[in-house]
Amino acid sequence: MPKEKLRRGWFDAADAGPWVLRPDWSLVVFDRCEALDIAAQHWAFAMFEDAAAHGVQLAAAGRLPPVDLPLRDDLRTRLAWGHVFALEPLGETETRAALRREADRRGIFLSDDVMDHLLTRFPRDLAHLMRVLDRLDEFALAKARQVTVPLMRQMLAEEGGEPLVIG
Repeated sequence: MPKEKLRRGWFDAADAGPWVLRPDWSLVVFDRCEALDIAAQHWAFAMFEDAAAHGVQLAAAGRLPPVDLPLRDDLRTRLAWGHVFALEPLGETETRAALRREADRRGIFLSDDVMDHLLTRFPRDLAHLMRVLDRLDEFALAKARQVTVPLMRQMLAEEGGEPLVIG
């Protein structure tokens, strides 16, 4: 039996409105809540009420906790009704561990040299590093070679791009 695909609505503070709940959504996300202008606050509040009435889950993201957001009171308090989490960027140790776990899951051995190369020559955000790992995995499979620093350099040369040098 196939799994039902869950659908979501994702609204950024800069998105044009009005924002309207679709009946097939199981989740609504508001992003960059600290930047919601007056009109977007109105749309977000109406969407929140509509989602709640239809049992649709809601998540919101912002640079501040809901209590500190520069929003109208009724929206700010509703955004604070649920769990509030402060997310911090991963440090180097955690980034290395996440990359190593993903590489292990794929059956890729990442030597310390490869890991150092990734972390010193590419932007350190995990999403970017995971995309590099995806490309590197595909490239290594296509070349039937292990992942090494020379292979990574070859991949970049063949793609016509060089990594962003950090530091």
